[in-house]
Amino acid sequence: MARKLSRTTDVRMALLRNLTADVIVYGKVETTEAKAKELRSTVDKMITLGKRGDLHARRQAAAFLYNKSASDEDEQVLQKLFGEIAERYEDRQGGYTRILKLGPRRGDGANMAIIELV
Repeated sequence: MARKLSRTTDVRMALLRNLTADVIVYGKVETTEAKAKELRSTVDKMITLGKRGDLHARRQAAAFLYNKSASDEDEQVLQKLFGEIAERYEDRQGGYTRILKLGPRRGDGANMAIIELV
């Protein structure tokens, strides 16, 4: 069962969409442990779609990553996913991400982590 992260469905999906795009573009993101653990599955699914590389996989990835109006930034995320990242993990069968625990956040004590591409 997926974590709800104390958010409604649309807000939670927007959060995961943005964090997934950031991991694809920048290679790593610092966030809370719960968000990182939930984000791992979506990033792995997107990379698996990128490795498939056909038109249907590209449209499925675009449907998850895009907002209502596709921008140049969204297109760059797809280009990187289906180009550079798909080639990097061509021989790897899953486990594309790593979560490194950082300890509690100073303000509220939330456990922080870095999620990065292996």
